[in-house]
Amino acid sequence: MKLKFITLGLSFLYLNVTTNAQDGWFWQNPLPQGNLLQSVHFVDNNIGWAVGWVGTILKTTDGGNNWILQNSGTTNFLRSVYFIDSNTGWAVGDTLTVLKTTDGGINWISQISGIKNQSNSAYFTNTNSGWRQLNSVYFINSNMGWVVGYGTILKSTNGGDSWIFQNIPTDIYPRSVCFIDSNTGWAVGDWGKILNTTDGGDHWIIRSLDDTTSSLSSVYFIDSNAGWAVGRKILKTTDGGNHWISQSSGTENGLFSVCFADSLTGWAVGSYGSMLKTTDGGSEWIFQNSGTKEWLWSICVKDSKTCWAVGTFGTMLITKDGGNHWISQGYGVKNWLQSINFTDSNNGWAVGYSGTILKTSNGGKKWISLKSETENELNSVYFSDSNTGWVVGDHGTILKTTDGGDNWLSLSSVTTEWLQSVFFTDSNTGWVVGGSTILKTTDCGNNWTNQTTEMNNWGWWQLQSVYFLDSKTGWVVGLGTMLKTTDGGINWISISSGTKEWLRSVYFIDPNTGWVVGDQGTILKTTDSGDEWVYQTSGTKGNLYSVYFTDSNTGWAVGENSKGPLHGKILKTIDGGENWIAQSSASREWLKSVFFIDSNTGWVVGTGGLILKTTLGGEN
Repeated sequence: MKLKFITLGLSFLYLNVTTNAQDGWFWQNPLPQGNLLQSVHFVDNNIGWAVGWVGTILKTTDGGNNWILQNSGTTNFLRSVYFIDSNTGWAVGDTLTVLKTTDGGINWISQISGIKNQSNSAYFTNTNSGWRQLNSVYFINSNMGWVVGYGTILKSTNGGDSWIFQNIPTDIYPRSVCFIDSNTGWAVGDWGKILNTTDGGDHWIIRSLDDTTSSLSSVYFIDSNAGWAVGRKILKTTDGGNHWISQSSGTENGLFSVCFADSLTGWAVGSYGSMLKTTDGGSEWIFQNSGTKEWLWSICVKDSKTCWAVGTFGTMLITKDGGNHWISQGYGVKNWLQSINFTDSNNGWAVGYSGTILKTSNGGKKWISLKSETENELNSVYFSDSNTGWVVGDHGTILKTTDGGDNWLSLSSVTTEWLQSVFFTDSNTGWVVGGSTILKTTDCGNNWTNQTTEMNNWGWWQLQSVYFLDSKTGWVVGLGTMLKTTDGGINWISISSGTKEWLRSVYFIDPNTGWVVGDQGTILKTTDSGDEWVYQTSGTKGNLYSVYFTDSNTGWAVGENSKGPLHGKILKTIDGGENWIAQSSASREWLKSVFFIDSNTGWVVGTGGLILKTTLGGEN
């Protein structure tokens, strides 16, 4: 089966990405980064910023051809960004985050103290409250601006040094704010609530809709009369918000952002890559092909031809012809990645959903996508040297290469199980596990022997990971299951792990010492070849999917935070697991696999095509 090289993004667009420091973990795919971007704002056709998850701030000075990662000084979710000129701007987000810059983002200064000092709201004084979230920021000059959040509208008259809480009904949850001058502004939010002020926010008047179940995500006005609001519907007013008319969007998808170039031409974006345009003030909205199925959270329009949109997994789009063509300003595969493997500091492979296989020959500076000729999910990759490797996946998929991945051969695996893990001790001898199946080959994968015939009556195992120290001694783990062999798999012995949790990954550093990780933050260690296992404190209740050690002391485990999926977790130990310390992962994506070449250089992969690399062991 011949694999052909295909380009990532548009003709392998080279996107220059720099960051203030390449320590900790940094992005290799997608680029410029893969965190969700919630807001984008441009001050002209060249200079703009985008913000999102994990304190991400990106800046461009050439319309988006090149992006610079700026140091925000926070890992909080940034939900909105607004600049009044090329130097002065603000970004706001979760846990009362308000950041300001006066040098174009070279330095960002926290203004949170200005809020705390003025706080008279229960939403903000309760440090454990889930409502301490700021959704939108808007300034009309260097001094006067507003920030909205759940149950709160804040105003500043001194550039954000201090903030005044403005009185609004307690059941109002604004998501977006827009002003056209120092007096006239609007805010929209949940339950179809629209607020309007004509005195700078001293008084806010509720403009309720007939349908109070439809939340509104974004509001935009071009003058004191004409404005639009979007959510599950599109609304327009021509009398400053006294009356709103529902416009037909032609979509059931939610819309998250709206922006207009003039009274006629505007765009709205939303879920599943929804892109709508109007050229008649909204009487008719026409679908445009955004080129993505990712959710688009924000759009910024500079004129009738030029606008930008951003969204999930770092999606960044631009049009310069009124939306006839939308061009991605980033590149890289965004399919979920399940496994990564390197043979040295340069040569590595990653695999994942929809038959994705990626290869690098320069340590991850460039990842090349290989066409695998399968749409099956690929779950594990292993190379015995820089030429010979195997990939396994759903429906019994086993692929083999002998030329570093240029060509792949589909192997018969004598099973239709979803295969989860592959491991070889040399170029001939290897094992594959998945479901209730253990397969072994001694001829490089040409033929496979089922080693589970005698054990199929033991139950529904859902085996997840296999690891061998040599051709005789190995371990397999799965759903409440731990097995060991000392004769190459002729016999497998069930070992008590002391847990019923789903065990996801096993790794041994020597014949006696090994670790297993799994659901609910489970980390187990053995020092007697697996006869007994001791719990280690991980500090998380999130599921852990992969573990890797470079010596008996230094290791990493990756997975998800206990806050739920899409909250990535990297743990590191330097004392054999007595203490596990959380590292900043630069992402909230779900992390599925970790691999290290030495104690400093390693990679992790996960959702949204995430590939992160460290050259300092993950230390910041």
